[in-house]
Amino acid sequence: MELTLLALAIAPGFAIAVYVYVRDKYEKEPLSLLLKTFAAGILVVVPTVLSEQFLFGTFPLTDSTASLAVRNFLFIGFTEEFWKFAALYIAAFTRPDFNEPFDGIMYAVMVSMGFATAENILYVANGGFHVAVARMFTAVPAHASFAVLMGYFVGLAKFRHRNAPYLIAGLAMAVLFHGAYDFFLSLDNALLITFGAVSSLVTGIFLAFRAMRILNEHSPFRYSTIVHKTPAGEET
Repeated sequence: MELTLLALAIAPGFAIAVYVYVRDKYEKEPLSLLLKTFAAGILVVVPTVLSEQFLFGTFPLTDSTASLAVRNFLFIGFTEEFWKFAALYIAAFTRPDFNEPFDGIMYAVMVSMGFATAENILYVANGGFHVAVARMFTAVPAHASFAVLMGYFVGLAKFRHRNAPYLIAGLAMAVLFHGAYDFFLSLDNALLITFGAVSSLVTGIFLAFRAMRILNEHSPFRYSTIVHKTPAGEET
């Protein structure tokens, strides 16, 4: 694989991870744990592929709309998001550095960008430059939006006594948007592909930005950051 193509495959995930890191305004996460969660996202590509191969091999599907829904929402959407959720939970959820709701988004994005980067390298290696450019503006941002929606609820779950409903909601939201995006792309109708896939992607990205804004505004570290700064912006 050429270095240019490799760079194009890696760049989108890295850029999105850096962007979300910058959006984490009040209490940055340690680089070591960010790298571990990114690596965890890469590692769960293996059980994801094995799980999908098992499902497709065990439960043959047809070209019907119902089969397409099962394929995209369950076999692909649920499988990929479940393993990313597992990586997030195991690698970060119980760590002391996970100490505010926004951290759910930060670590979920790191897991997802690790997963998306590994996946992107495989696709770009087979498809070349045009695939790299197309996925830079579609598939990788889509993975990021799924991650933010998952991380929003996982972040809330961390600080709730009854956290199971929030954890389930996080996984469900990621599966819903992932499945919808893939489902519309798999239809044999250019209008539905364009309208459905783009709509689900734009909606997911819109909700992702909103989720980041909400958790930043309600960060427990926000007040302490403000009061420890002078009007000129220098620490007191």
